Amino acid sequence: MAMLIFLAGLLLFLGVHSVRIFAEGWRERQRRKLGADTWRGIYAALSLVGMVLLIWGYSLVRDTPTWVWMPPLGMRHAASLFNLLAFILLVAAYVPGNAIKAKVHHPMVASVKLWAVAHLMANGNLAHIILFGSFLAWAVADFIAARKRDRRSLSSQPAATTLAATVITVVVGTLSWVVFAFWLHGWLIGVKPFG
Repeated sequence: MAMLIFLAGLLLFLGVHSVRIFAEGWRERQRRKLGADTWRGIYAALSLVGMVLLIWGYSLVRDTPTWVWMPPLGMRHAASLFNLLAFILLVAAYVPGNAIKAKVHHPMVASVKLWAVAHLMANGNLAHIILFGSFLAWAVADFIAARKRDRRSLSSQPAATTLAATVITVVVGTLSWVVFAFWLHGWLIGVKPFG
């Protein structure tokens, strides 16, 4: 039962976030038909239900792990580095005029890819593999779809950047990673990456 709740939440959450990847035309028709605000409301509500089921199911399946492989200790160090880069990419999605976003174009999705790879490297039980593997597959598909949209709309032109925006991105991303890795991860997830 726990695995079904977990999988239902994962499918709903990633399914909602995959509509633009696999059914962009349908998505645009629904947005026009329902109105942008109604569409966003439905999207948010379904995402929230999916997230709640995912978190609930994941907390249940984590109690009785099924080990597929035991990651070497060194993988935790590599995963920490990947997560640091993922935090910097995440911040790059929101700081205007930074060179990282200009280069990557979709740093939020790239951040999810790195986060998923990092967690796959450091975790070897079945629930982790399903969770992070699914997010990795989604992020790869989303990144490809987003780059295709960029080419169609010619929006891959280089954006104006400043050194200050890039430095702010790296500093805020690094500080966010420090706070999350050393304090919030243990408090929210129950696992302390460094202790």
